Amino acid sequence: MSRLLILVRHAKAEEDNGSDRDRVLTSIGRGQAEAVGSTLVSEGVVPDHVICSAAARTRQTLELAMASLPKRPTVDFEEAAYGADPETILDLVHMVDPEVGTLMVVGHNPTMAQLAALFTGSGSLTSFPTAGIAIVELDVDWLYAEPGTGTGRILT
Repeated sequence: MSRLLILVRHAKAEEDNGSDRDRVLTSIGRGQAEAVGSTLVSEGVVPDHVICSAAARTRQTLELAMASLPKRPTVDFEEAAYGADPETILDLVHMVDPEVGTLMVVGHNPTMAQLAALFTGSGSLTSFPTAGIAIVELDVDWLYAEPGTGTGRILT
């Protein structure tokens, strides 16, 4: 059974409001987040499950994106995804229920750019924009998801 991994960087957030974790989306970011949902629907890619950083901007990105989806996925808000490196995100992916067919991870740069580059074979991405999306078709179960176990493309 093939699996789809969707990597999403949070949408544009305010520069500073005291706490990085509490930064919220700008009006541009809200539009970007809504566009993430529309893009996924137009691509025919709808997550069954989501791992989302617990930061305000990732939570807002997810909520606005989900408004366009035909079904609401289950969501895990993960403290470990905030400030995570690629290995930590992969550890979270490895723990996903094998019944999940399509998984979306909503996180932060540089980690989302690094994972997108590793899974798509793009070398070292110098830029993965806010609300950037990469889709990876994996040939293995979540437990074995690693770069080189599937093919991917960057949508935005």
